[in-house]
Amino acid sequence: MSAEDRRWTDRGQAVGHGVTWLARWSARLALVAIGFWLLWTLIGKLWVVVMPVLLGLLITTVLWPPARWLRSRGVPAALAATIVLLGGLIVLGGVVALITTSIASGVPEIADSATRALQQAVDWAAGPPLNIGESQLDQLLQQGIDQLRSSVGSIANSLLTGVGTVTSGLVTGIVALLLAFLFVKDGPRFTPWLRGVIGERAGGHVTVVLDRVWTTLGDFIRTQAIVSLVDAVLIGLGLVVLGVPLAVPLAALTFLGGFVPIVGAFIAGALAVLVALVSNGPTTALIMLVIVVVVQQVEGNVLQPVLQSRSLRLHAAVVLLAVTAGSTLYGIAGAFLAVPVVAAVAVVLRYLGEVIDRRTAEQPAVPDRPDDPDRVPDAEPPRA
Repeated sequence: MSAEDRRWTDRGQAVGHGVTWLARWSARLALVAIGFWLLWTLIGKLWVVVMPVLLGLLITTVLWPPARWLRSRGVPAALAATIVLLGGLIVLGGVVALITTSIASGVPEIADSATRALQQAVDWAAGPPLNIGESQLDQLLQQGIDQLRSSVGSIANSLLTGVGTVTSGLVTGIVALLLAFLFVKDGPRFTPWLRGVIGERAGGHVTVVLDRVWTTLGDFIRTQAIVSLVDAVLIGLGLVVLGVPLAVPLAALTFLGGFVPIVGAFIAGALAVLVALVSNGPTTALIMLVIVVVVQQVEGNVLQPVLQSRSLRLHAAVVLLAVTAGSTLYGIAGAFLAVPVVAAVAVVLRYLGEVIDRRTAEQPAVPDRPDDPDRVPDAEPPRA
């Protein structure tokens, strides 16, 4: 029997070969898993650095198109980056000022409605079936005050923790804006510099991957804007139809909150329901609650996964699992960044697949070496 036609002489050899093959691949997969775990741990340790970089890249995807247009008109890179960054901050500040002004102008009306609603609630509690008198209400109020006093320490600690979180968020935001400015100004120089450092061959692959990742990040921001706009329009229409005041600023808050996963949509919806409650009564608030829940469920479980799966070339289930994993591991920031990170990883994997397919197609098929320990011999042909 020649080496090319070698066959196992008994079942022991076949089982031994299978166990050897499984052990080899298990060791390889274990090493790969250790490498990923070390990378994940390093990212966690350097999250205070990684987070501003990722946010800066996402902000850059919004600022780069107008900056590129200015640069094509002969505007210097630094000046173009400054103009688009300041312009973006002015637009955002204008939207916030419009919302604040609208809310401030509607506060007296909402306060009067809240006073009437509170008096109606007191009158209803005083009647059947509760029959709660003023003395009982005062007693319940005093109990609430006493409970509040006893919880002053924990409340103060929570406030200090919240202040620290807000301060950390502000620092992260400022660093992200500074990085976005640098990315817009010097971004086109990065890939040529990288190709010069790592070489033309590897640099060509890296350049293609980075270009595709950049396109994916832009698609993510545009998709998120579309989803937030749909939320704002539907909830705003519900507020207008129900006659709830502050419909425009609440719709604007819904749009801005759409860029903050989970918490943003929850806060915007809660504000809409609260305004409806104090201004139009419990019936309108209940209807508004149903509208908010339906819109957010459709957005979170249908619209966002479908649009992102199409624009990012990810399955809807992958998008849902990515958001769930990101929010579990890194909270709000993880939920927001999970989808673009997974999409970037998918871009890299797809490019690796393309390279492997191209090299496989260019090279002739190589027969298995007889001495290859991973070679699985052909099955014995059936005997007549």
